Amino acid sequence: MAIEFVDVDIPELGAWQQIAEGILWLRMPLPFELDHINLYLLEDHDPISGQKGYTLIDTGIGVSKTQVLWETLLEKLSLPLLKVVVTHMHPDHIGMAGYLVDKFRVPLYMSHSEYFVARAISAGSRGASDWQDDEYLLRCGMPSDYIETASKNRKESKGVGQVIRPIPVQYERLQAGDTLTIGANEWQVLIGRGHSPEHVCLFNKKSNVLISGDHVLPIISPNIGVYSTEPNANPLKLYLETLPQFKHLPTDCLVLPSHKRPFIGLHKRVDGLIAHHQAHLDNLREFCEEGKTIQACLPILFKRKLNQHSMFFALAEAFAHLNYLYFAGECSRSINENGHLEFTILKT
Repeated sequence: MAIEFVDVDIPELGAWQQIAEGILWLRMPLPFELDHINLYLLEDHDPISGQKGYTLIDTGIGVSKTQVLWETLLEKLSLPLLKVVVTHMHPDHIGMAGYLVDKFRVPLYMSHSEYFVARAISAGSRGASDWQDDEYLLRCGMPSDYIETASKNRKESKGVGQVIRPIPVQYERLQAGDTLTIGANEWQVLIGRGHSPEHVCLFNKKSNVLISGDHVLPIISPNIGVYSTEPNANPLKLYLETLPQFKHLPTDCLVLPSHKRPFIGLHKRVDGLIAHHQAHLDNLREFCEEGKTIQACLPILFKRKLNQHSMFFALAEAFAHLNYLYFAGECSRSINENGHLEFTILKT
């Protein structure tokens, strides 16, 4: 079954579109190449007070423009928020959670790892040295002038915490296999890994709807990256291990992703994502017959021109694919005379 995009107009900023019974689709802007995030409001009610309202899935990046849009939306909505669910800790998803949770005094739902990683990154380095960040770029094969500029930019910027509103000090934990009640519906919690530590997806059997967050996206693949915080991570292995579970869901379910358009064709998309990464791995197997740095591998994986923002993610993505091959025993990994990591496919 091919992917079919739902024939519903993309909601304008400060407005919404009904995407399924009891579900509203919103969009918030992002100041990146990927210029939007999809959010969803699900009809809900408080089982004790009977108060009707909405459960919100993800919140938008924590900047003043997003707050203004939220204030516009909240004026139009006749009902309050009753729950805030954050799929994972990235700023476009958790950025406004603190503002909305405090405004309505409602619970925040997240997985354990996502909540505490979000707390950690929003707090910043708290004065810790950043020499590992410079070493990471050196190991990736970046030239000294690039590393110097990146170091200067880090010192001048105020970090990710500037686009995440203060995170509530209390949360409700979501785990794989849990059931989250929203209104009259029971939503099964599925956990994806690789793009983030413990990404929450929600599936409702009755309505046949999957809220996939960033774990399953149409057209594009979520970033699967190795970063300076954990240079020996193997996130691609985790991602490929947690994708097949979604093929146990109905192939005709409606998928509500965090980016691009809602679609039908889940199994086809899962197969496509796996094939996409396997193709990258095959290309690296051929290219790295002789030792190659991470930076040298970028043209093999990315055909578009990389700007400063996309370069950050591209290096991490290339690193993830090469680490996958290394930990699978398919290649060696060494540091050359310039301090760069080199990956070499092992002869069989």
